[in-house]
Amino acid sequence: LAKEGICLPIVTTLHGTDITLLGKDPAFEPVITHAINESDAVTAVSHSLRHDTRELFGVEGDIEVIHNFICPSHFERQADEQFRRSVAPNGEPIIAHISNFRPVKRVEDVVDVFAGVRSKHPAKLLLVGDGPERIRAEKRASEKKVRTDVVSIGKIKNPIEPLLVSDLFLLPSETESFGLAALESLAAGVPVIAGDTGGLPEVIEHGICGYLAPVGDIKSMTQFAQTLLDSPNKHATFKTAAQARAQEFHVMKILPQYEAIYHRLTP
Repeated sequence: LAKEGICLPIVTTLHGTDITLLGKDPAFEPVITHAINESDAVTAVSHSLRHDTRELFGVEGDIEVIHNFICPSHFERQADEQFRRSVAPNGEPIIAHISNFRPVKRVEDVVDVFAGVRSKHPAKLLLVGDGPERIRAEKRASEKKVRTDVVSIGKIKNPIEPLLVSDLFLLPSETESFGLAALESLAAGVPVIAGDTGGLPEVIEHGICGYLAPVGDIKSMTQFAQTLLDSPNKHATFKTAAQARAQEFHVMKILPQYEAIYHRLTP
């Protein structure tokens, strides 16, 4: 375009996979580095991702952090009680996990935490999504003798419905560039128990709307889940705090940050 006399500002937004996976591939690294350095502005969805980008690439310019956003009004509706009963016929607490079931999501940890909770509490585990680790997760559930309490519904178009019927959300990932699933859970009023890694600490306020534990620390995650399930009052407090936290990522707060960049780059 420049050769033809067309000068359009280029804004590059880094979301995670483009950096943490493709960026480590020698075949892609030079292309990504060039694209970043030739952009007029670069944004990242978390401070953690900005740090990782600077570690992996020779970035010459500034990277502005603009978090992901949600529209909380999408979550302001009643839960589908029929769906809830289909998952937990006897009113058991529902612990959810939604992901693409890649190894980085550590879905076997999800099952291990649930098994620990299930040993003390009646509960159901709701798995939403599909991917290479789904079968492994279901096998782990059989090994832990909790398979009958695990409900896998595969990929669905709208993950809001499963969240609205859930009581806790587990996200013990190896890393997350931001953790949009965690934010969506908070918006639904579901406390999150997650790994203290990547961008997750920028989303989850530990001890307020959820808990963070070292990656792979099954014992701590299990204890955090039991703490919330043991105390309806504490769970209710966390639920309210989760929804309040999600408001900090309201589209009307985040979108103007992008607009400011576009206005800055245009005459």
